Amino acid sequence: MSANFEELDYQETPLGPVSLRRQVLKMFDNREIHEVKLGNDYLMSSLFTKVEEELSNLSLAALNHPAPDVVVGGLGLGYTAWVALQHEHVKSLIVVDYLQPVIDWHRKGLVPLGPKLTADPRCRFVHGDWFAISAADGPGYDPDEPNRKFHAILLDIDHSPDHLLHPRHAEFYSEAGLRAFASRIHPGGVFGLWSDDPPEDQFLANLRAVFPHVETTVVAFPNPFLHRDSHSTVYVCRLDG
Repeated sequence: MSANFEELDYQETPLGPVSLRRQVLKMFDNREIHEVKLGNDYLMSSLFTKVEEELSNLSLAALNHPAPDVVVGGLGLGYTAWVALQHEHVKSLIVVDYLQPVIDWHRKGLVPLGPKLTADPRCRFVHGDWFAISAADGPGYDPDEPNRKFHAILLDIDHSPDHLLHPRHAEFYSEAGLRAFASRIHPGGVFGLWSDDPPEDQFLANLRAVFPHVETTVVAFPNPFLHRDSHSTVYVCRLDG
């Protein structure tokens, strides 16, 4: 296998085969990147992390709490979680991921941020279906404290509310699904969402029916493959309280 490309792991999962790849890109000054693929679908690349980072920064900036407990739905390469932990006032962080191999990559140090996340005593990984445990009859995110509430919940799993990894996720993005989910957030708490699409009118209407305060930020980031900027959206929603 070329020194410039290496498949670090490949595992079958209920969603299909997931793989972790490392590449050295000569066209970008020999920059080393890591990529996660689900089948033939790219889930994440360390070449593009700005929006994941802004998901944490924008969401936590909207939160007025001295020591928040935070949940991240979707571990990926760990950028949303890592930036959340850079906010030193964050008291605890639970990261939920459906794919056990992704959690294992971090625990084994196969991804650059893995050793940093696992070394932080505030951070804990939970293996589970984020959407199932978020549902009205779900147990919630903390296995040791069912139905525990949190001050900020950040979601980075589906490509967008209209571009889902699995059709069963669609219920979450409905008004009824969001209303049930909001009960897991403390008054005054924040829900943040990453989307690879522009702001979507129907989803915004659903959010505004549940959250009194809803903002969208379109984040631009350089895309060297296209020789121009690409854009994604961060939704930040806050409850009264």
